[in-house]
Amino acid sequence: MSKTALPGLSLCNNATLRRAARKLGRFYDDVLSPSGLKGTQYGLLYQIHVGSEPAMGTIAEEMVMDLSALGHTLKPLIRDGYVETFTDKDDRRVKRVRLTPQGQTKLEETTQLWSTAQQRFEALVGKEQAATLRVALDEIAALDFELGFEMPTAAARSD
Repeated sequence: MSKTALPGLSLCNNATLRRAARKLGRFYDDVLSPSGLKGTQYGLLYQIHVGSEPAMGTIAEEMVMDLSALGHTLKPLIRDGYVETFTDKDDRRVKRVRLTPQGQTKLEETTQLWSTAQQRFEALVGKEQAATLRVALDEIAALDFELGFEMPTAAARSD
């Protein structure tokens, strides 16, 4: 049995991106901690705010989450009175989400902390590099990996 050499983690786009995301996520979580929210929860409150009572499916799509992960992230926000869900008046199958007045207040409070995190990050990496990074990551998030690459079929792999 031959042993194939594995590339170092720095050669793996996925591993490198995940490592950076965990470190950056931890940083934002630490700065946001006085609000009682995590970065993912703040991002969700913000997405609901800009979405004007968006459908849960729309939020999940925008945040690149599946509906069960979205539901899991929403639970504490609903429990704490920041968010409420309701049925769409035109299509009862669609569940929508909105901020409560308490949620709007929490969003404003947390946005101040988020601004601090943004400023600190940009001071470390530079405003221009931070902007370039966001553009590159947005472009990656917009890729359709399922359609962009043809995966070999079982028949083709056995040839």
